[in-house]
Amino acid sequence: MYRYDEFDAQIVKERVAQFRGQVERRLSGELLEDEFKPLRLQNGVYLQLHAYMLRVAIPYGQLSARQMRMLARIAREYDRNYGHFTTRQNIQFNWVALKDIPDVLALLAEVEMHAIQTSGNCIRNTTSDHYAGAARDEIMDPRPWCEIIRQWSTFHPEFAFLPRKFKIAVTGAAHDRAAIRVHDIGLHMRERDGLRGFEVHVGGGQGRTPHIAALVNEFVPEDRLLDYLEAIMRVYNLHGRRDNKYKARIKILVNELGEEEFTRQVEAEFAAQRSHEKIDLPQAEIDRIHAYFAPPELATKPDTSDAFEAAKASDKVFARWARTNLHPHVTPGYTSVTVSLKPIGGLAGDATDAQMEIIANLAETYGQDDIRVSHAQNIILAHVALDDLPALHAELDAAGLATPNESLITDLIVCPGLDYCNLANARSIPVGQAVQQVFADPDYQEDIGRLHINISGCINACGHHHVGHIGILGVDKKGEEFYQITFGGRADEKAAIGDIAGPGLKSEDVPGALKRVVDRYRELRSGKDELFIDTLGRIGHDPFKEALYAAD
Repeated sequence: MYRYDEFDAQIVKERVAQFRGQVERRLSGELLEDEFKPLRLQNGVYLQLHAYMLRVAIPYGQLSARQMRMLARIAREYDRNYGHFTTRQNIQFNWVALKDIPDVLALLAEVEMHAIQTSGNCIRNTTSDHYAGAARDEIMDPRPWCEIIRQWSTFHPEFAFLPRKFKIAVTGAAHDRAAIRVHDIGLHMRERDGLRGFEVHVGGGQGRTPHIAALVNEFVPEDRLLDYLEAIMRVYNLHGRRDNKYKARIKILVNELGEEEFTRQVEAEFAAQRSHEKIDLPQAEIDRIHAYFAPPELATKPDTSDAFEAAKASDKVFARWARTNLHPHVTPGYTSVTVSLKPIGGLAGDATDAQMEIIANLAETYGQDDIRVSHAQNIILAHVALDDLPALHAELDAAGLATPNESLITDLIVCPGLDYCNLANARSIPVGQAVQQVFADPDYQEDIGRLHINISGCINACGHHHVGHIGILGVDKKGEEFYQITFGGRADEKAAIGDIAGPGLKSEDVPGALKRVVDRYRELRSGKDELFIDTLGRIGHDPFKEALYAAD
């Protein structure tokens, strides 16, 4: 993974000192909250319902054990013994006192972390495939380019005050696990005639006006990528609306101009760049960044493991976990392990300080010191030998981290909702917990198969409800919470926005209604290998709407 050089370290250290002075001025009353707000947002500090919240950047979702231990320490010493991993592959601390935030940022700087540009109208954390550099289906490792984009976008003077926040995602696999088509810019790595480059999608997003991104260029060579991104950003910065924040995202601009006209303007801006404006990105610099992401030196092993096979044969609990929580690795004899942060009845995406310490230890012992955060709010150990899986599972199980549900119906994406967020209209967490309880039986979950349920507590869609196979949106109706259900969303290479099924449901009615929908799917599927989303596509939504609103 990338390591700070002396310039990175100095910049982050100076930023901490600057913010420390700003916090002191706020606490003394010298700065009013309205004056302090743009300063704190530039440092990842939000004012939530009950307290300030600090969002810490985890670039492209990759952590070392040392960094994870520091997050555990912060949770233990400055928060309430836990952190919340987010759909942007970041971590949030919900209870840090404002007076302590500069000290927390100083600790983060010690392990090459910060909270810069995790909020505000700027280019946010670049996200990626959580299996990057390990996945068997990967064409190219996207992490070096995520790092190049991070360095280009951090403190970029031209894009520090955009019309609205801006999110970029990069994937390098045939199967899109980074949801690039619902980002402001989504980049899909491609190879053409021996050249590496990017398929560029622009104008995706969720929120109150969800859109799937437009394909604006099928192939941009890698050495021209930053110039092309600058062309996109300049068109947006020039024409993006600043009079109405609800219409300020680039997705609105792309939709209003039309894909063809937007693409024409980007291409014109790109062509108009003069030589002194272009970003010098020599191959030597590209190679230098790539060297940080060289694959770990893994011992040669056979494709199969006697210890792994024996454990599956003798331990049904282990065998179930192995069926659901492992992902094919590019190197024979290895796998990528999903550490589920979705225990039944738990808080989706939350990890205690003790669990973070355990994950750090396990990453060092079994996982090549490589930890990932997925946009589905789980943790990944990217490089684990099959031989080590029985021992790893035993330690995860003892820590409450071995729930066998990756991508199953209880692996919900859930935003914090009204329990924490001052933007929310409804609670998300209790609804998610109630849905989990209905589908808690592991045999039932496996029979259902892969099915993504995503829950948001407001239209801002931090829970990605628009792209859930089943989406749940909390809304307020005259002081009472209702939940709108959508069908048919997906975030992969076939990205789609879900369709609203009908009137909202009361919270207590949601679990039973979803059970009826799922049982109807089990009746109508062509076989156990046909997923819910495929059955929905084959027969349409009407049978599921009927089940949703049927009387028990």
